[in-house]
Amino acid sequence: MTSIINVNLPQQSYEIAIAPSSLEQLGQYMTDLQLGKKVLVVSNPTIFKHYGEKAIASLKSAGFEVASCSLPAGERYKNLNSIQKLYDIALENRLERSSTMVALGGGVIGDMTGFAAATWLRGINVVQVPTTLLAMVDSSIGGKTGVNHPHGKNLIGAFHQPRSVLIDPEVLKTLPMREFRAGMAEVIKYGVIWDAELFSQMEASKNLNQLRYIKPEFISTILTRSCQAKADVVGKDEKEAGLRAILNYGHTIGHAVESLTGYRLVNHGEAVAIGMVAAGQIAVDLGLWQQEDTERQNALIQKAGLPTKLPDGVDIEAIIEALQLDKKVKAGKVRFILPTQIGVVTIKDDVPSETIRKVLRGM
Repeated sequence: MTSIINVNLPQQSYEIAIAPSSLEQLGQYMTDLQLGKKVLVVSNPTIFKHYGEKAIASLKSAGFEVASCSLPAGERYKNLNSIQKLYDIALENRLERSSTMVALGGGVIGDMTGFAAATWLRGINVVQVPTTLLAMVDSSIGGKTGVNHPHGKNLIGAFHQPRSVLIDPEVLKTLPMREFRAGMAEVIKYGVIWDAELFSQMEASKNLNQLRYIKPEFISTILTRSCQAKADVVGKDEKEAGLRAILNYGHTIGHAVESLTGYRLVNHGEAVAIGMVAAGQIAVDLGLWQQEDTERQNALIQKAGLPTKLPDGVDIEAIIEALQLDKKVKAGKVRFILPTQIGVVTIKDDVPSETIRKVLRGM
């Protein structure tokens, strides 16, 4: 069953296509987009081993001239050194303004490929082909691209919308369990900020922490509803002038935890889960949310096999300090996304530091 979701934007609208076995149709799919013939497929060694040949064969059979680039796996390699390697290969293969970079991988590959495409020749095409649950439901959609600075996550980047997003649910079968759980953090996020029905459906599901225990129909629902939520928000606020900031629920403290642990101890989804637990409790302490609702959220996070406590050894004062480097800081004030009910959140920039400290000490 194929789902097509439109991301409606003033300048460059595009489709998210969710279709089983669609990776084999990548070449035909890109032909329909009327792109230039030169393509650079960007991935990491693990994903290339599973899906590189299939993607490249499909592109070549459709008449594309294909080059490839393999970047190291992991958030700690999401930096300007990796981008330089991508530029070198783009130059070697004489990529032109009509050329396309294809991001075949998870969020790290998608972010780096998107940023390289945004900045090579002042902007060329990018097609996102996400291979992780997290990238499928979140990072491949919306045009946020970038790399990390040693002092903070995603501080270097650009908005650069893809020409299209192609999601093949079949590739989730080779996703490590920990990465699947990381993706579920973003799905839970959508339930809290936007889609109360999705939240209830997850509560009714017996298992959220392993793909093999979740019915394919529900995986399809998770992908479709999550992508629709992201498309709705991005369509209303492409460059995060207001509403789109709600997509950062759990990310404010989550990014600080990722950065302070060197991107090695917790992955992005795990950090977001910790951040959601913190944000939920902050909302309760400020009288915005009911204790019962934060307990429902935390129960879902635990059902997905995700952490609800800070990692050992993370300094609370270091987190407070790191928050000041967050991209969402405005006029020196940290913006928090805080829930008021399941499916509804508000943006606050007046959360007292002492409230944050109290919540973090309790974790």
